[in-house]
Amino acid sequence: MPDTADPIRLLALRDTPLSLDEVYAAVGDTAAGGTAVFVGTVRDHDGGRSVASLEYTAHPTAEAELRRVAEKVAADLPVRALAAVHRVGLLEITEPAVIVAVSCPHRAEAFAACRRLIDDLKQEVPIWKRQVFADGEQEWVGAC
Repeated sequence: MPDTADPIRLLALRDTPLSLDEVYAAVGDTAAGGTAVFVGTVRDHDGGRSVASLEYTAHPTAEAELRRVAEKVAADLPVRALAAVHRVGLLEITEPAVIVAVSCPHRAEAFAACRRLIDDLKQEVPIWKRQVFADGEQEWVGAC
């Protein structure tokens, strides 16, 4: 992929399945020697309880907050390209819920930037998870 001035190549909240190929392609950069990708998937358990499904809900400001987080990571680290997509809506077990990717000149920088991006996204972007357990009980996670 050709070089562009803006390292933020893809940011989205989607109610449709996420594509690892799309996110990986978005961070391609001729000056990058390392690319790190993280995929968060829906697992079948949490806290010793069986999970049947998850539902993600985002605050109306979530996309703007996602951009703010991405801009901060890109400003603080030598990011060549960055992408982050997060699902909203009902997800089944094994489905990707979030995919982030970062390319940097070197692998250590890519790992650090990718970790920072996913950690800051999870901490600062107002996206909440409703877990539906196998026994029918529900629990909201991340909601204030």
